[in-house]
Amino acid sequence: MSKLNKKKAALHNLGCKVNAYETEAMRQMLEADGYEIVDFTESADVYVINTCSVTNIADRKSRQMLHRARKKNPDALIVAAGCYVQTKAGDKPDGFGADILLGNNRKQDLIQAIREYEAGKGNGGPLVDIPEINHRQPYEGLHMTNTAEHTRAFVKVQDGCNQFCSYCIIPYARGRVRSRALCDVKDEVRILAANGYKEVVLSGIHLSSYGTDSGETLLHLIEETAKTKGIERIRLGSLEPGIVTEEFVRGIRGIDKICPHFHLSLQSGCDETLKRMNRKYTTAEYEESCALLRRYFTHPAITTDVITGFPGETEEEFQKTKEFLRSIHFYEMHIFKYSRREGTKAAVMPGQVPEPVKARRSAELILLGQEMSEEFREYYMGRTVEVLMEEPAEEGGRRYFTGHTKEYVKIALETDKNLANQCVKGKAAGRTADGLYLMVEF
Repeated sequence: MSKLNKKKAALHNLGCKVNAYETEAMRQMLEADGYEIVDFTESADVYVINTCSVTNIADRKSRQMLHRARKKNPDALIVAAGCYVQTKAGDKPDGFGADILLGNNRKQDLIQAIREYEAGKGNGGPLVDIPEINHRQPYEGLHMTNTAEHTRAFVKVQDGCNQFCSYCIIPYARGRVRSRALCDVKDEVRILAANGYKEVVLSGIHLSSYGTDSGETLLHLIEETAKTKGIERIRLGSLEPGIVTEEFVRGIRGIDKICPHFHLSLQSGCDETLKRMNRKYTTAEYEESCALLRRYFTHPAITTDVITGFPGETEEEFQKTKEFLRSIHFYEMHIFKYSRREGTKAAVMPGQVPEPVKARRSAELILLGQEMSEEFREYYMGRTVEVLMEEPAEEGGRRYFTGHTKEYVKIALETDKNLANQCVKGKAAGRTADGLYLMVEF
């Protein structure tokens, strides 16, 4: 395909890091098929929107992006993929404003779907492609050699979830647990390392379930990933408290490349609320998981998710959660107001919390999270840190290069040099106006 005749494709991602990985993989498929990739704001021949359905807001944003693509070029071929599409599997393509619907286990067939659609567009109409996802279906064969980020690469190792938390639509959108073959993960990590990536983030819909369907373990996956020459850091996606056992923590502590940055999903700091959520742990068990991490790692960054305003959450339960969060002392918290999802048990539970109450509780927890995050960062003032430099920044006429420590604390070094993808050691000695630490090289 010549430059003049080259078709243009634009992609837009909504949602989690797994979705982001899949969007990057689809971008590479389109490039390999001869498409020129353009920004989503530009006119294109094909638009691919990888949708999300984790909340009602995500549903709305997914619809908005599909309509925006159609408005940008009414003659374009619109592909709707992902969780929002999967949860609305009974709907017709025109209900999405799309020509092609791709379910969560068919994204690797993007090019085939486009070709089939184009071949039958005049006599057969749109291709609807949302087969049911179940435990009998294999892991989807998506692969990636590079990402939009130049230093850090997300590697999807697992899909699906068997937990069925009462508020969550994702098991219905993603299906049962399916683990990626260890050899396949290792091959991808080797390619990424050869292409210059120094940090990989092992991610999945329910990462802690990796290997439960194949006889593998997450710990073994991490150990094997660490053997890859060129990879200097391994970061983990969201973990469940149950996987944080003494054996697991002792195992990862022995891996120098592991980043002591652990996202432990919590959702509530009240046992009664956790039970209604169908979470598989108590606050005492969660606290022990955090204690284990702090026993084996010096000042690990522990982050979490919290849902406030869950059905039946009384003011007393909310205060229990708030005090529990304060006692754990997180580095960062992602606070979500409960979003009612049709098809889940929580949607029909009594005691739905009014929106103004959710908003007030959310604001309180966000403020608490900011205070704890500030205290966590202050620990590093005057200490030597190692930073993987990522990108330049400018503030007030001063030039910096910014990056993150293994704990994912953002650092800025004043310099005119291009330090991209270099590991630099120095002392955190001050702050820029927007809160970035300055770092002085030794």
